[in-house]
Amino acid sequence: MSKYSLLLLFFSVLLCAEPAIEVEGLFKGGAILRIDGQQKMLRVGQQDAGIKVLEATTQYVIIELDGQQKKLNMNRNILGAAEGPATPEVNISRNKFNRYITYATINGRRTKVLVDTGANIVAMSSLDAKALGVPYLKGRKSKVVTASGVAEAYDLVLPTVTVGAITVSGVQASVVEGRFPDTVLLGMSFLESVDMQESNGVMTLRRKY
Repeated sequence: MSKYSLLLLFFSVLLCAEPAIEVEGLFKGGAILRIDGQQKMLRVGQQDAGIKVLEATTQYVIIELDGQQKKLNMNRNILGAAEGPATPEVNISRNKFNRYITYATINGRRTKVLVDTGANIVAMSSLDAKALGVPYLKGRKSKVVTASGVAEAYDLVLPTVTVGAITVSGVQASVVEGRFPDTVLLGMSFLESVDMQESNGVMTLRRKY
């Protein structure tokens, strides 16, 4: 085989290689996928990089790639090709201020969150909501009491909140006008869907089923 033929074969293999796909979030009617390192939120019927979402639930997503259908879960396994995934869990270390801080994906964007069992719902400032692209002004108006006094707030439901391998759909949230709270509070509207255990400065969250 000539050097030219080897080059053609090499490039044809590259062109035929499937994109790397990771499942980062699942919700009814859509999924958050990382395709070749880029995060995409695709709803049923939408496609990107040759990947089309055919069906999506909180447990799995069915995609079509090169005319073939694949069923993926949060562990990025093709269902039926291996044993079922272990219960998704996340370990969060306590910082020097005795706070459990981690990262969550909200509205397809990553943000820092504080685990707060004293908060009834997920809460964030309007500054964070704008940075995350959350359309909070469409929510129901309410009032909340902050350290600075009474502030306007908007109650809404977030389609999904994802922390590590754990995704919770339909999470109640409140957006407070201004800079309070300074970190998004991961309250009980998310935490009620997980089991929490704390040991030696590490909090473990496990998804309930």
